[in-house]
Amino acid sequence: MKKLEKNKGTLLKVLQLIKPYGSYIILSLFLALVTVAATLYTPILIGNGVDMIVGPGQVNYAGLMSMIVTFLVIIGITAISQWLMSLVTNHITYQVIQDIRVRAFNHLEVLPIRYIDGHQPGDAISRITTDVEQFSDGLLMGFTQLFTGVLTIVGTLGFMLMIHPGITILVVCITPLSFFVAGFIAKRTYSMFRVQSEARGDMTSLVEELVGNQQVVKAYSYEDRAEERFGIINERLRVSGIKAVFASSISNPGTRFVNGLVYTGVCIYGAFLAISGGISVGQLSSFMTYANQYTKPFNEISGVITELQNALACARRIFDFIEEEPIKPDDEDAVVMGLGRGSVEFRGVDFSYTADTPFIQNLNLVAKPGQRIAIVGPTGCGKTTLINLLMRFYDINGGQLLVDGHEIDNITRDSLRANFGMVLQDTWLKAGTIAENIAYGKPDASREEIEEAAKKAHAHKFISRMPQKYDTVISEDGGNISQGQKQLLCIARVMLMKPPILILDEATSSIDTRTEIRVQKAFQRLMEGRTSFVVAHRLSTIKEADVILVMKDGKIIETGKHEELLARGGFYANLYQSQFAKS
Repeated sequence: MKKLEKNKGTLLKVLQLIKPYGSYIILSLFLALVTVAATLYTPILIGNGVDMIVGPGQVNYAGLMSMIVTFLVIIGITAISQWLMSLVTNHITYQVIQDIRVRAFNHLEVLPIRYIDGHQPGDAISRITTDVEQFSDGLLMGFTQLFTGVLTIVGTLGFMLMIHPGITILVVCITPLSFFVAGFIAKRTYSMFRVQSEARGDMTSLVEELVGNQQVVKAYSYEDRAEERFGIINERLRVSGIKAVFASSISNPGTRFVNGLVYTGVCIYGAFLAISGGISVGQLSSFMTYANQYTKPFNEISGVITELQNALACARRIFDFIEEEPIKPDDEDAVVMGLGRGSVEFRGVDFSYTADTPFIQNLNLVAKPGQRIAIVGPTGCGKTTLINLLMRFYDINGGQLLVDGHEIDNITRDSLRANFGMVLQDTWLKAGTIAENIAYGKPDASREEIEEAAKKAHAHKFISRMPQKYDTVISEDGGNISQGQKQLLCIARVMLMKPPILILDEATSSIDTRTEIRVQKAFQRLMEGRTSFVVAHRLSTIKEADVILVMKDGKIIETGKHEELLARGGFYANLYQSQFAKS
């Protein structure tokens, strides 16, 4: 019962997507009506033609010629209406698919980081691409065959009633068996197609994971285990696919068997009627044609129902994704910040990733404009979490977090993040030119500004050696340049923005020592007058920080300058000595 309600809910959502194209649907229905009417009129003409030549010396040549002309006109009308109906239904389908794909992609951009961190990226990709395509195929088949199928059934019954009500009643009595067979199979195919869609999503996630990290896979000789994981998912996809296809493939033969019974009954009963003079031979011929046409739509509709089950299963996954709770929107009275002074204050901030596991509790911190704040501590102590809270990738659970005196919850996200510049340990570049990547946060930057930022980041030298210099196209995530060069481009990106607050998370970890010295000097210039949060594992890089925060288990356990913390002989001193024990 619960599954039935969900299916109905999914179908209603699909109908809501189609609703804006109501005029096209009406046009499609009209063209389907013309197509069916023209198609169903031809057996009447054929029957009349048979009656015109039924006996020797009784051939009506004038009538036959008139009938042939009418027949050709009907064929022309049928062909044109079918062609126009295909154009209209294609337009409806691809517009709906475009709408749902845009909705899914737009929703991806408003989902909280919490969702992205908690789900495989390949699953979201599968929903936006593969599931949408599967939904498109089912929807297109539904439009092109469902309308004409239903109209053909209704129209055929009408014409058969005109010829002989008795035979029509026989046909109608056998028909429910066909509905029962199709319905019985359709109920069992939906769940199988849903399992298949989920397995397909897992497959996409695994392939994306392995393709995107081939160097790691090969470095750790992970190929055999990767093949094992792939084999398990592939087997699950194979089994679910076979079950879904097998169940759906029974539908057509099952309905064809019922349709054969209908046609046989019509032929036998009609033959006895023709012998007794109840109907003419031409009428029997027309009726047999109608009986055949009447049964064909059931075969088509059974196939359509199978495709629709697959389409609904895919639509369900798409709607589940679209209905994921988006990030909390900015308040209507939220402050739109300009470029601020760069003051940051944590007042009794609490935060946890899961409600039952407290992480950061009662965190207090004041960063004055222009201060350089270094954050150190063991892995998992909360350094990156602090950055996530500053950027409002995650919202705090309690206390206050203020930027330039404004509570962070009351600042629009876009204007807040415009005040921050980030260079992370994990670099990211988009497919495009080097200039486009440097200007990622400032697309209207001039070429002179881009080159100046690259020079400050010490990236200009290697860019000048590239084939097309700043117009050199790099692949997605910068696969055709070195890790250090990618880092330099990310640093240049921030140099161009010149934000009042900097976040440097092991920003020079992929750069050689000589270049690091130059970049550190560039950072010194960049950090002048700007508040800077520097997450570091190499403690030698933060000796000049104004304040060093030592974190452990989500708490700040020590604060002070480098020399002060060493003199105390506490956690920081032990951490520092462990790195420089030999020296």
